[in-house]
Amino acid sequence: DLRVVDDGTQGRSEIRRLLAAHDHRPTYSFGQNFLADPNIVRRIVAESGLDASSQVVEIGAGTGTITSVLADHARTVVAYEIDESLSPILAETLAEHENIELRFEDASRIRLDEALDPGTWTMIGNLPFNVGTGIVLDTLKHARRVARIVVMVQREVADRLLADAGSKTYGLPSVTAGLHAEARFAFSVPPQVFEPQPRVESAVIVFDRKAAPNGAERAIELASAAFGQRRRRALPRRWIFGLLVVHFGLLCRYFFDHNFRARHFAALADARRRQPGEHVADFLRPREHREHRRHVGNHHPLALAQGHGPSAELALGP
Repeated sequence: DLRVVDDGTQGRSEIRRLLAAHDHRPTYSFGQNFLADPNIVRRIVAESGLDASSQVVEIGAGTGTITSVLADHARTVVAYEIDESLSPILAETLAEHENIELRFEDASRIRLDEALDPGTWTMIGNLPFNVGTGIVLDTLKHARRVARIVVMVQREVADRLLADAGSKTYGLPSVTAGLHAEARFAFSVPPQVFEPQPRVESAVIVFDRKAAPNGAERAIELASAAFGQRRRRALPRRWIFGLLVVHFGLLCRYFFDHNFRARHFAALADARRRQPGEHVADFLRPREHREHRRHVGNHHPLALAQGHGPSAELALGP
């Protein structure tokens, strides 16, 4: 798109003009790939569901193409931008708007629950790969006044955040997001609509906050421990197997059972904490592990966690 659009969105030629006029070169370390498609900008703003009373926090103002449209639809826009050298460009593109507050700070280091005024907020942003996941999860866990999040991230990040239980991309980000929000995939964004053009596809995803169930933090701790064990490939598989069956049965069930939703897991995890712990040492011995395999057959840890086949107590022995 080579046009300059009246609603403040910027086509590719306008972005190139702005960068050249202010002698600005996109910075790779800041993930500066500026959105140069007005139609994508409008779709992102439409997903946010803004009205004249809305308060918006934008992460990554860039050249101001999304910021200006947000200002047309919302009462207040607080826009964070890490790169202060973009200040002259933003002064030019946002000059006509009086409801925008620019903050040249690193949003990944900001506690939004403390930085934002009272009331309900919507977060919108084009997030770099290296900080996108952290910003989304920190906002969901700590900035409770942010009721909706509409962000564009690399497709790989989107897949991890939205992954279903049992999929290869399922991990701690998926667990955390599922406990705090209803998440959905909005639409994909090809690399050709950015200036400069990245090498990967992006996606816009939406999170609508929900009340986290009791025991959510405990659930995240268990998930973190379990996924940490999975990443430590040097550990013998018998250790991982034993830990999953004995200590993380509920978590295993959550990994693979689509019907076992986050709210059920969190509630049960809280109850699990009050139960006496089993002795895992005997179970982890190679000989007894082999005896266990001969006795129970090839039962998956999930089957044991769900109560199918011999119980963990039977597997462990006295």
